[in-house]
Amino acid sequence: MKLLTFVLCVVSGLSGLHAQTSAWQPSPRHKQLPIWPGAVPDARSYTGPETVKNTGSTSLVGGRSWTYINNVSRPTMTVYAPKGQNTGAAVVVFPGGGYQILAIDLEGTEVCDWLTAKGITCVLLKYRVPGEEKLPKSGAYPASPEALEDSQRALGLVRFHAAEWHIDPHKIGVLGFSAGGHLVAATSVHFDHRLYPAVDAADKESCRPDFAVAIYPGHLALDENSFRLNPDISRHITLRTPPTFILQNEDDNVDGVQQALSYYAGLKKVGVPVEMHLYAQGGHAFGLRRTKLPATKWPELVETWLTTIGIIPE
Repeated sequence: MKLLTFVLCVVSGLSGLHAQTSAWQPSPRHKQLPIWPGAVPDARSYTGPETVKNTGSTSLVGGRSWTYINNVSRPTMTVYAPKGQNTGAAVVVFPGGGYQILAIDLEGTEVCDWLTAKGITCVLLKYRVPGEEKLPKSGAYPASPEALEDSQRALGLVRFHAAEWHIDPHKIGVLGFSAGGHLVAATSVHFDHRLYPAVDAADKESCRPDFAVAIYPGHLALDENSFRLNPDISRHITLRTPPTFILQNEDDNVDGVQQALSYYAGLKKVGVPVEMHLYAQGGHAFGLRRTKLPATKWPELVETWLTTIGIIPE
């Protein structure tokens, strides 16, 4: 897949060139919490420990480098409290990276800075990424259950702690990029049954998102040249699938426009409220970093959409 090729080229090209550290840590004022209290379901051996690397000058987005994580085996979430007036809404964020790495700042912490400034609690999920074709049963669900298990668990945990974290349990959504955009869709349709045995009281809470945002999503079309939606997604879309916002660029050469269009058509067919924005230019993997192209103004579009569906006030 083009997405896999892109990620492998980035990872292999950057390997050993820039400083790396073990196990990502958020800024000191935020606490990272393990999402599993004990053994992680479907745990497996990895090719090495979790590491954090920076691209340096070899890969710039908006004129800046970005940081990514390899070999996530112990998933965590970091809660970023809203600044100013709390709207009660919360968003669980899934960084992208081809189910092999996580672009933890470009599509993670920088997203939380935006959301919290709008009065929205941000929960950054560091989910497991065994790597497409890197290990048996790896990549996107159903080839691997790990990332979806982590997202289901995180949604339940956020609802379980809603009162403590000053969150409205009926205003909890998901937002993801690229492979994280696929995880948004998978989480939006696979919520009636968890993929793992219940661990504690948090798993009695619903893991259904109340709204969903997929930015340049991948893994949704049946293949690179098809506008048919992946059956594992299409067969599970119902009227309970949450209202969804989709954005993609027509010149995206990693996840082609058919990814967004196939999911949009699948949601429309069932009657799920969906808003989609397509732009002629903008490419892939730009996160929130501004360029001269109109696609990078997508955060304002999402804010407007959230008001129209009643998640945040005007």
